[in-house]
Amino acid sequence: MELSQQDITYLKGVGTKRAEMLRKELNVHTALDLLYIFPYKYIDRSKFYKIRDISDEDTYVQIIGEVLDWNTLGVGKAQRLSARFTDGEDEIELVWFKGTQYLNLQRGVRYLLFGKPSLFNHHWNIAHPELQPFDKVNPTTLRGLEPHYNTSEKMKSGLLNSKAMMNIMAGLMPELEKGLPETLSADLLSKYHLMNLTESLKNIHFPADVPHMQKARERLKFEELFYIQLQILRQMRSRQLNSEGFRMPRVGHSFNDFYFNHLPFQLTGAQKRVIREIQADLKSGQQMNRLLQGDVGSGKTLVALMCCLLAKDNGYQACVMAPTEILANQHFQTVSSMLSGTDVSVTLLTGSTTKKQREKIHAGLLRGDIDLLIGTHALIEDVVQFQNLGLVVIDEQHRFGVAQRAKLWAKNINPPHVLVMTATPIPRTLAMTVYGDLSVSVIDELPPGRKPIQTFHYSNQRRDAINNFLRQQIRAGRQVYVVYPLIEENKKMDLIDLENGYRYMTEQFPECRVSMVHGKMRASDKDAEMQRFASGETQILVATTVIEVGVNVPNASVMVVENAERFGLSQLHQLRGRVGRGADQSYCILLTRVELSKETRQRMDIMVATNDGFRIAEADLQLRGPGDLEGTQQSGLPFELHIASLSTDGQLLEVARQAAKDIIDDDPNLDAPANYIYRQRLDQLTLRAIDWSAIS
Repeated sequence: MELSQQDITYLKGVGTKRAEMLRKELNVHTALDLLYIFPYKYIDRSKFYKIRDISDEDTYVQIIGEVLDWNTLGVGKAQRLSARFTDGEDEIELVWFKGTQYLNLQRGVRYLLFGKPSLFNHHWNIAHPELQPFDKVNPTTLRGLEPHYNTSEKMKSGLLNSKAMMNIMAGLMPELEKGLPETLSADLLSKYHLMNLTESLKNIHFPADVPHMQKARERLKFEELFYIQLQILRQMRSRQLNSEGFRMPRVGHSFNDFYFNHLPFQLTGAQKRVIREIQADLKSGQQMNRLLQGDVGSGKTLVALMCCLLAKDNGYQACVMAPTEILANQHFQTVSSMLSGTDVSVTLLTGSTTKKQREKIHAGLLRGDIDLLIGTHALIEDVVQFQNLGLVVIDEQHRFGVAQRAKLWAKNINPPHVLVMTATPIPRTLAMTVYGDLSVSVIDELPPGRKPIQTFHYSNQRRDAINNFLRQQIRAGRQVYVVYPLIEENKKMDLIDLENGYRYMTEQFPECRVSMVHGKMRASDKDAEMQRFASGETQILVATTVIEVGVNVPNASVMVVENAERFGLSQLHQLRGRVGRGADQSYCILLTRVELSKETRQRMDIMVATNDGFRIAEADLQLRGPGDLEGTQQSGLPFELHIASLSTDGQLLEVARQAAKDIIDDDPNLDAPANYIYRQRLDQLTLRAIDWSAIS
């Protein structure tokens, strides 16, 4: 029976209980599934240590020697067994806190000791080491690299730990001698010098040596990344071939009138380039699916507006969907101000829009009286119908689900052109995977006159000096944000922190008006407080991250982030982007506790060192991984990653993408007999994957 059809229940060392646990914890059903649970590290069991050579708490060691003596210490739950072990020259303490009833220590027996040393009171000890009589050690244990597997707490409690996983994998190795059907063509294996699948799976679990393990990892990583790219590029090409787009070749009165008579400031070179890229899509006859990324303050809203004007000039309506009422209102106010004096009709639709206003808007959309509709999730309601929707702009698109975005596609007979925007710069590896089936435009230039924001990191102990600085800024007519974290798990505690912070600021700055905003407030109260700050009525805004996106107060020159250690890099960068929007010098102050982890200190150092959102996004990917950046593990990937990493395998990803592109360019539907192997493998992978569809 093929490994892909073998039920894990009947594998050596598994059985009914362990099989159920493997299914629940690791989604493993067949012997082949099990082979794709890869080790997360290896320990060299061919190397032996002397006790005096131990120098690293992160290294596992194995030592040959004898147990000198042992005794039981403590009582009750604090009871432990302590033993002295010698290699004939030096001694080390061994400690067991549980399972002592299974130990059978003997003097005069030559043991193989294996474990992870740690320092306690300047002396090395090993907690819960493996201890086996040397003459009973399986020689294969000492042959070289021993695989270690990640296991859940439930698996460990069911005696299915890394050692047990290794033994089950070892039982599968004879099955691999028969060979596995290859999943990459001979041409691809040869062109990229890749190990075949059977040898790769052997050497990923039980490597002959380090070079063999590295070759196995390279092949398996390449395969994962290659099939992700093949699926993305195949969907992209299918959409290009099959999704006819509304043709918008005309640059007419609305665009030209705005460009020559109402443009609020001169476009940057990057904005002009991006508008040309979008214009080429709009007149191509193919449906546009483009990602527009640009740092905070780079002018994405203006670019989106000018594209909406191109739609109007060609007889189509446009809509802009934002994730929050605050942001939708911000866009509406900005766009209405820019369009003042033009013949373009723009309307706002949100959850707060009254029933009477809604009815008027619905009728206006169907008549074609409304050229541009700006709103929130309210736009995707079935009752909202357009006369002729040609362009959809989705702002901060990662905040909308696939199903929500799909509803906008159904607002016309053919799918409208789609422009998705993000102020969170996307690292190249994510752009090629999570957003891999979108064309990408980047605004990589800030409007002239903007001064770089100066960022400082201080501990809470500097609070008095910081307050003096804030007073100076406020006396100079500036305004201040003070942001507190609001994390789901600690909502109650965080709101108390926010309220305490509000009281603290009102006490410290009695001469100032202070507003407070958080996501738990009623929308009307929140908007009223935001409006007070925007109008300059209040000088200090104490808030949670509800002000992360979309709030535009050019007079606000200082952003203070409390408990900055609790924010990720990209979020800190987004918060910092709320200041620096006027001509005055702006500042971002990151406040943390004194004691910080190495990674947290790295985050603060990066923020202080650069304002470049792309550098920050790359650093965030390295530090946190792609799952955290998107909020859910590997969100948006067509298939699951078992071994490759978007954080560290960028170079291999580019190679895999080019390999996939060469194949799709030559045979978009994978119809050629030589490409049957790829079509078959994609079908297998798709059966097990969530269907994210081609919607971006």
